[in-house]
Amino acid sequence: MTKSLTAIAVAVALLIGLGVFEWFFVEGEFSGFREELESLYDKSEQETANGEDAKAVQAAWEQRKERLHVWIPHNDVARIDDYMSESVRLIAEQNYTLALAKLEILLHLTECLPSTYRPALENIF
Repeated sequence: MTKSLTAIAVAVALLIGLGVFEWFFVEGEFSGFREELESLYDKSEQETANGEDAKAVQAAWEQRKERLHVWIPHNDVARIDDYMSESVRLIAEQNYTLALAKLEILLHLTECLPSTYRPALENIF
C-alpha cells in the first residue's frame, strides 16, 4: 500500500513538474518570437520593412520551431508557418496593408497559443 501511494505521488509530481516546465518553455519561446514580430510589424506600419527583415524573423521562427515541435502539435506550428510565409512574401512585394493583417494574426497567435499549454484546470479537463 505504501509503495503504491509513493509511486502515485512520484508520478503526480513528475506530471506537474513537466507541465510547469512545458508552460515556461513554450511561453519563453513565444515571447521572444512575439518581440521580433512586433518589431517587424512596426517597420511594416512605417513601410520601411523589406524582404530581408521578414526573412530574418522567419529564420528565427524556424530555429524556435525545431525546439517547439516536441511540446506543441504540428497543426499549431503549421498555422504559424503559413502566416509567416505569407507575411514574408507580402513584405517583399511591399504590400504592407495585407502584410499587416497577417502579422496581426501572428501576434494574436503568439498571445493565445502559449496559454493553451498552461497547467490550468480548463486545460486538464
